[in-house]
Amino acid sequence: MKAISELNLPEDVGYTDDHEWAKSVGEVVRIGISDYAQDQLGDVVFVELPEVGSSFAKGDEFGTVESVKAVSELYMPVGGEVTAVNATLTDQPELVNTDPYEGGWMLEVKPGDPSELDALKSKADYLDMLKG
Repeated sequence: MKAISELNLPEDVGYTDDHEWAKSVGEVVRIGISDYAQDQLGDVVFVELPEVGSSFAKGDEFGTVESVKAVSELYMPVGGEVTAVNATLTDQPELVNTDPYEGGWMLEVKPGDPSELDALKSKADYLDMLKG
């Protein structure tokens, strides 16, 4: 397990209490799990993601990530329609561990309400939450 000071937590993404992240990329929002979440899970062996075209509200469960330790649900940081899923994770789920913000992103959505991004935690707020 990493110390909190060792975590990779980019400044340009928003974080949820459930350890997902969201980043605006043009007209879509890219979503994944934080470095903290992947570190807690251990070696990721399977990622279950929704179909393109599926719609979810903020807070809805959209999939699961399975590690050698546990299966964890994934929750939408913002509501919207899924426009892309990272199909690479089917064959390389370990990207969630090695590169959670770039190669290990999970899906992209067209947000129903882009202002929902404003409610996500900043890096500083997320760190404060992790420190308790």
